[in-house]
Amino acid sequence: MKSRRKVETGRGSMMKKSKGFRGLQLKRGLKSWLIFTALMLVFCSVIHLAGAAEPENSGESITPSNDGIMDRIMTYIKGLLGEENIQGSGAVSEAAISDIQQSADSEKAVLKIATPGMVKSTSFIGDSNLGVFAHLSNPPLMKMDSGGKLTGQLVENYEVSENNTCWTFYLKNNLYWSDGEPVTPEDVDFSIRYYGKKTPWASWINDTLESSAVSDANNSVTFKFNKPYTRIDLEFATYNILPAHVWETIENPMEYTNNGPYTGCGPYYLKQIDLNAGKLVFEKNPYWKGKAPEFETVEVHFYSSADVATLSLKNGEVDTYYKYAGSYPYSGIEQLEGTGNFDFIEKTDIGLVFLAFNLEKAPFSDPEFREALAYAINYEEIVNLEILGHGEVPNRGFVPPAMENFKETEKLEYSPEKARKTLEKAGYKDSNGNGILEGKDGKDIKLEILIRPEYARTGELLEEYFEHVGLASDLRTADSDTWMTLKDNYEYDMTVTRSTPWGMLMHASWGSGYFDSRRTGQGVMHNLDDTEFLKLCDDVLAITDPEELQAYAYEIQDYYAENLPAVPLYWNSVVTPYNRHIEGWYTDPLYGIYNLDNFINVTKIDA
Repeated sequence: MKSRRKVETGRGSMMKKSKGFRGLQLKRGLKSWLIFTALMLVFCSVIHLAGAAEPENSGESITPSNDGIMDRIMTYIKGLLGEENIQGSGAVSEAAISDIQQSADSEKAVLKIATPGMVKSTSFIGDSNLGVFAHLSNPPLMKMDSGGKLTGQLVENYEVSENNTCWTFYLKNNLYWSDGEPVTPEDVDFSIRYYGKKTPWASWINDTLESSAVSDANNSVTFKFNKPYTRIDLEFATYNILPAHVWETIENPMEYTNNGPYTGCGPYYLKQIDLNAGKLVFEKNPYWKGKAPEFETVEVHFYSSADVATLSLKNGEVDTYYKYAGSYPYSGIEQLEGTGNFDFIEKTDIGLVFLAFNLEKAPFSDPEFREALAYAINYEEIVNLEILGHGEVPNRGFVPPAMENFKETEKLEYSPEKARKTLEKAGYKDSNGNGILEGKDGKDIKLEILIRPEYARTGELLEEYFEHVGLASDLRTADSDTWMTLKDNYEYDMTVTRSTPWGMLMHASWGSGYFDSRRTGQGVMHNLDDTEFLKLCDDVLAITDPEELQAYAYEIQDYYAENLPAVPLYWNSVVTPYNRHIEGWYTDPLYGIYNLDNFINVTKIDA
């Protein structure tokens, strides 16, 4: 009996072990099947989102997003098998699990940029700040490298005819829109013509573009202009390329709005515009064939002021700061240095702040009066107070030394004594002894300085300087829209304004686009109709020979120095702070740190 009981006990034990073994195998098979199913769900969901989305009523295509899906799949798989059992599963390889984990981790990689450049509208083309940020999703054909040299961005190369009227651009072959459609020469042709017809700032295209032709065989587009135009490669570094299959149905792009997504062909596409939260969200373009960026998402957070942006930087809520054609506030540098978390890039700007005159109106039409005003300005004080020493006193030639073909003209000089003597010699005197000089009409000269709020302190300083030499002056403050109206109607005496890097390069370069009276635009003064100057602009636009171009550049700067159609107030540096745990930044003269190469190449390093 004892022996029999042993045998029975042994059989029962064997039966239990056999049953347990079969249960374990079943459980493992079920888990393997669940893992395989989970992976297939991930694959199918990505394919479905990428290819099956229908265009919205706006005409934009939805681009796939995998928000959080990888994290949820990984959590589920780990819950089934336990962390230690994942590698032993026969249903999924170690490499596959690693890929899933890496995908999950990459979703957390977000690069955040602070900017005071408020996006006020969801209009991709109608909002100027949004247009700059959209370079990340809809890159222009050309770009500028860190040294200021123009090179292809969406194009492999380009050719120019001998008479400088025909420009042919050869597109890269591996470009795709975020909805999966290839980028074609037709897209480029459509975009350039579309801007020329639909936007006020690109009316020059409509006026000068004679014809265009596309070649699918060569993957190229040729533009023929009705006159020589040597700056097309520069112009085309600013216009965002659009998908024709989306935008051809939009009649009024200046008023068209859409919260996103917007179809793009860059490494990222613009997924969302959230005006309430004050941010733009860019996500990786799933069809991007170039170098893959490390960050899954780029967010641009816009703030009501630079002070609020600084607070976000200090709190670690954002990684860097960007303002188109502007520097991080010099007063905030010490605060960020104190955190120990930031490094800085400092580079001489090719833009500048200047005092422009209404050359159609006396006494500003008098070169000697402008000469006297130039002597009355204390440039050193402005440099110290306005930019805290991050710059220098400018030359009479206007153009900053960071620009190509800069000429060393005479430095501007502060001398109230010379200002008074120049005014007296030119016939401006205080005949009634009231302390205010009179014009040639016998009336007291009362200057009005038109300013926008951001130039309030500069305006106050100028008011003080001019009164010191016997010229009564008042400030007139106006918002941007009013300022533009008054400026375009020549309803001002003089005004403080700025040139952007693009502004210094546009038209015939070297700041000419601000003064040529034949030009129009939001920021241009179009106040100079001197035939000598206009001919200089036309000569620059008609030649490409480097030596001739330098000669004309020098002539333009000499013209500024002799005639002072505007007085530069300072040349400044652009300072950009960035979290020291993100490396690989560089700046270009046109857009600073906001360039495609940065977003592809910057990486996060261990703390």
